[in-house]
Amino acid sequence: MNLNRLALRNLWRHKRRTLITASSIAFGVLLAVTFTGGGDYFYTRMIDAGASMGMGHITLAAPDYNRAPSSKKHLKQATRVKQQLEQMPEIQSAVARIQGQAMFASARKSVGGVFFAIDPQQENADNNLFIKAMVAGEMLKTADDKGIILGVDLAKHLKLGLGKKVVYTTTDKQGEIVSAIARVSGLFETGSKEIDSAIALLPLHNVQKVLAYQKDEVSLLAVSLYDQRHSQQLRDAIQLMPEYKSLEVLNWQQTQPDLAGMIAMDKSSNYVSQFLIALLVAAGILNTMLMSVLERKREFGVMMALGLSPKSLFILVMAESFWLAVVGLIIGIIVTTPWYLFMSETGIDMTGAYGEGFSLGGVLLDTTFKIRLFKESIIAILLSLFGLALLSGAYPAWQAGRVPPVESLKTI
Repeated sequence: MNLNRLALRNLWRHKRRTLITASSIAFGVLLAVTFTGGGDYFYTRMIDAGASMGMGHITLAAPDYNRAPSSKKHLKQATRVKQQLEQMPEIQSAVARIQGQAMFASARKSVGGVFFAIDPQQENADNNLFIKAMVAGEMLKTADDKGIILGVDLAKHLKLGLGKKVVYTTTDKQGEIVSAIARVSGLFETGSKEIDSAIALLPLHNVQKVLAYQKDEVSLLAVSLYDQRHSQQLRDAIQLMPEYKSLEVLNWQQTQPDLAGMIAMDKSSNYVSQFLIALLVAAGILNTMLMSVLERKREFGVMMALGLSPKSLFILVMAESFWLAVVGLIIGIIVTTPWYLFMSETGIDMTGAYGEGFSLGGVLLDTTFKIRLFKESIIAILLSLFGLALLSGAYPAWQAGRVPPVESLKTI
């Protein structure tokens, strides 16, 4: 007897019940894709946005720089290290930057803030969020530019406009207080008050002169990756290389612990939601299969009386669960594909709920809700739901072969 063919025939004897159960599996696919895809997209955007705000996915700096940043701690031979890092296929770019705290002053007011000294030739919209956020003027042209780029709120506090002079005061590598003058050449607006009121961009070579740095000395190298998921693995690999043992090599979780903690908490709540969805799907499958077994006790009794063993009966019901899972997943893929394409390309604008400039952990976020699935997430969803369907059918299958044939035949 072909149990596989018999299982398929049994499923379509009760088409309505089969389709309802398969639809519950399909609905589970839709929800799992939405929750998992939303997480994959949201976390990646958060991490990439945080990296483009200055520190990168991986940061190379002088020892103990991240714990206690100071102009006294600097990375030497930045050009050589940068060139070596960019030979690695996982790395999109390695950018030399100087980070520091400064007092910015105009003729009317003084405001404290943070500056990033950059080489515009190394920067682009992918590794520098502030380039994309420019709203007035123009970006610095060279590392020797005389300009300064201010956040719009910082410029308002200082009562400065384009072309106006600003004095910034900081400490050099000997700990001495130093000052320099720059002219406002551009303004950026990210939408986050915290960022726009505290950050300024300066030309790298000019700041090196002010801080008494050599031309190849910087605060850090910000490394941007093509795929942020490789940050931990790549960070460990870089740290093991002999030429980098004297440097502090950190991934984004270490340089942005608030963001890492927030993502970890959100992932936990996401997992709980998906677990509850899985329970609902499992309950639906279990209920259908158990009802099917209870209604077919007489049928099972006849089959066992004709020589079908309890083991074969167990396999028969499990085969029904298998094909039910297959049908459910096929329907789920068909239903979910248009939804996924829409959400990955267009998404849903959540600006009305969160407002402009929505940020978490100091990182500016896109308020458009989209979904994106990594390959491993797709495999995990399909295998999890398929395994759940088989597991839910195991108890009814065991129950089917448990009652003796004589007792089964007494059932009307």
